[in-house]
Amino acid sequence: MARKGIFLLLAAAALTPWASAPAALVAGVVFALAIGNPWPAPTRTAQTWLLQASVVGLGAAMNLSIVLRVGASGLVQTLLGITLTLGLALLLTRALKTEPTTSLLIGVGTAICGGSAIAAAAPAVGARAHQTSVALAVVFLLNSLALFVFPPVGHLATLSPAAFGLWSALAIHDTSSVVGASLQYAEEAVTLATTVKLARALWIMPLTLLLARVWPHEDERGAPPATWPASRAKGRPRRPWFIVGFVAVAALVTWVPALQPLGGSVAAASRQVLVLTLFLVGAGVSRDALRQVGWRPIALGVALWVAVATATLGAIALGLLAPPQL
Repeated sequence: MARKGIFLLLAAAALTPWASAPAALVAGVVFALAIGNPWPAPTRTAQTWLLQASVVGLGAAMNLSIVLRVGASGLVQTLLGITLTLGLALLLTRALKTEPTTSLLIGVGTAICGGSAIAAAAPAVGARAHQTSVALAVVFLLNSLALFVFPPVGHLATLSPAAFGLWSALAIHDTSSVVGASLQYAEEAVTLATTVKLARALWIMPLTLLLARVWPHEDERGAPPATWPASRAKGRPRRPWFIVGFVAVAALVTWVPALQPLGGSVAAASRQVLVLTLFLVGAGVSRDALRQVGWRPIALGVALWVAVATATLGAIALGLLAPPQL
């Protein structure tokens, strides 16, 4: 009973204005490893729904025409970035001798938007349960690290808020961690970072549809079939409906200007819900999951992440990539 009470107390604290993203994440990890999550399955479900609801809510502060313009202006860079990231992931797969499907999922998560992209791509490529879990665990570890590493590096590189927002959107995996790192750096970085990240996330759908057609499934290579229904493993990708919700809310606020004050309040509440989501992500960690990851997928994920972060930071510093005008 005490364990449940502490969990609920920490979750409630994450919703207060004084709770920060990294503090909530650390509190969740410490609680999970020291005391143990009393509701592991509901926590996983809640964090998925809360993340998606928060992303939809953030659309209330967005101008849809700006999001589409940002996506269109960065079309070539986005295509090039996704292609190079996935190509490097496949090269690292051979060098480190990691399992191909797990490596592909880590590459997809790095190239687009972390756990959301992995969750959408996994059914499309017929990934098995442990492959998806390992890929998500690697992305979670790097997301956690990004919250602590990116703001100090940004200050060291004397990045403007806009430049940091662009860098975090391109080099941090999940939207929640992009927002969390940007909140720590400067309030002005959040809007640009979220806009660029969500414009990039629109690529989940075409990429998963492509992978469903070209990637050989586990059963086609003679391995045991996937754990989910065969119809999904045969290439029916999981649709990222939260992106549709984000676009719909952004369109509503854009086309009905009278809703913009309410939209600002909804977006502010959504940012705080993201802090709660990070606590739940941390609380979902277990010793068994950490042991299951192993060193090779982590090495691949770290190498890929460092390469993307370094390349994008260098391109921004040299003026090859510039923050879009919102």
